[in-house]
Amino acid sequence: MTAIETTGLTKTYGELTAVDDLDLTIEDGEVFGFLGPNGAGKSTTINMLLDFARPTSGSATVLGYDAQDEADEISPRVGVLPEGFDIYPRLSGRRHIEFAIDTKDATNDPEAILERVGLSVEDAARPAGDYSKGMRQRLATGMALVGDPDLLIMDEPSSGLDPHGIREMQDLVRAEADRGTTVFFSSHILEHVEAVCDRIGVLNEGTLVAVDTIEGLRESLGDGATMELTLADAADGHLETARGVAGITAVAAAGQTLECSIADPAAKATIVTALDAAGATIQDLRIDDVSLESLFTTLTNGEGDAGVQATDDTAAPEAVATEVDQ
Repeated sequence: MTAIETTGLTKTYGELTAVDDLDLTIEDGEVFGFLGPNGAGKSTTINMLLDFARPTSGSATVLGYDAQDEADEISPRVGVLPEGFDIYPRLSGRRHIEFAIDTKDATNDPEAILERVGLSVEDAARPAGDYSKGMRQRLATGMALVGDPDLLIMDEPSSGLDPHGIREMQDLVRAEADRGTTVFFSSHILEHVEAVCDRIGVLNEGTLVAVDTIEGLRESLGDGATMELTLADAADGHLETARGVAGITAVAAAGQTLECSIADPAAKATIVTALDAAGATIQDLRIDDVSLESLFTTLTNGEGDAGVQATDDTAAPEAVATEVDQ
């Protein structure tokens, strides 16, 4: 079963097309990262999947149910961490989880949920208004996990977090994936996406411009990697061999080091074989792949900015993490 499937999904606001003819399939159990520059339509897409916004045309299914006609069937099986979520400052962390359990009519143990998201008994007893940004994010994630959802939808889950908080969020996503939960999240923090995703989709101006693994994108867009080989003898004696390898665009030698620019991923193995056949002894090898940020910039015509929080102008209002059930 597919967890999410959209067919021709489109949302317009007057003359503005926020999402344009989106065809997307998310497999059950995968971690899927949804990328795009500011205003690309990521949050609008999520809002349509959750029936917070109605599509102008096209359709979407979530866990096999029609996202608009069968929203009541979907809601109990989906956990949502919305962007711009809010907490109740005077309520304790534990009371937040209890509130989510009551709202969802679930049977979870509050202590087990709190432990699952890394909040201690002492933390759980404190007012959530005293929490750090990372603790609030973990608390909201805990509320989304109440009811043990089959699908977890997270809109900018790492927004505003420091590097430690981002790593904690990565650990949470991996843990849920290990449980078999499908995770669909948008993010502007590309390192977060690269660390946890099975596949990514890139949205630009409402149009899906790529869906693939990160490695698949590197291959399809031209690798752009740099390969550094340390040889047992002088590297300049092997320049011609390296230059003769298809897919190598530039070669430089310094001492025992040969540095090659790779345009075709297949050239990585070919150059090793060619140098060996030419009598070179390779002592060390390092490959620096093109960064996800570079791929993202290429796909979005330079509009992407990994350092700026990506939020859509058409996003839903601030909401508590349990709002999907209301």
